[in-house]
Amino acid sequence: MKVLVIGAGNMGLTYAEGMSKSKLLKKKNIMVLDKSEEKLEELQQMSHFDAFSELKDCVPQADLIFIAVKPYHAEGVFKAIKPLVNSQQILVSIMAGVTIASIKEITGLTKIVRAMPNLPAQIGKGLTSYVISSDVSRIEMLTVESLLDTTGKSIQVKNENFIDASTGISGSGPAYVFYFMQSMMEAAKQMGFSKEDSTVLVRQTFTGAIELFNQSNLSPDSWMERVASKGGTTRAALDSMDDNNVNELIKDAAFAAFNRAVELGKEY
Repeated sequence: MKVLVIGAGNMGLTYAEGMSKSKLLKKKNIMVLDKSEEKLEELQQMSHFDAFSELKDCVPQADLIFIAVKPYHAEGVFKAIKPLVNSQQILVSIMAGVTIASIKEITGLTKIVRAMPNLPAQIGKGLTSYVISSDVSRIEMLTVESLLDTTGKSIQVKNENFIDASTGISGSGPAYVFYFMQSMMEAAKQMGFSKEDSTVLVRQTFTGAIELFNQSNLSPDSWMERVASKGGTTRAALDSMDDNNVNELIKDAAFAAFNRAVELGKEY
């Protein structure tokens, strides 16, 4: 099997790097295309990829095509590959908001996988949700899932609405965590800690909390109850968050990302 990744940005290159370690693919069976001369030079220095700048030189060879460009480039890329593809090729899109129906309409392909990764894929800790079109066989689905799993974990969802929903949770979610971390670091500095100590305090707090959560079956609510005692410091902090509706604001933010993903689907 030969895989082509169109777009060597952060996420495209992340998947290419991850798949290069897959037992499903032999060395040099991963092709990466990018129009940037600077990016091409970078790719050519990587021995485990074949780098391309022209679609006609690589699209016909691919069994599976990953599209990892910005959504506003989608239509142009789809129109450009249409005369080069065949009905047996599988197309995997990791573009927010670009629907399976629009991909089918423009490319003429019917074997489509729409996926939503997140940033931790860059360190093999990502989460990718995906949905398949009806023409993708079970064997093909398992193959794609195995390749997605090279960057972390993947989950198959029932329909595209869940892809938009996962955009609001896992896709955009790392930014919510960084937002909370930034706020805590700023609070630490206002309390008098240095920038370096503030970073250590917050980083280790998040690392430890995540490890506690991962190594147990307790819910976040249960862990909060273990930390917070009546009349104590943690309860004061949690009460302040409740009084300021932080819980609802976080949910509103997730739905804002979800709704924007739906809007993007209408645009493209």
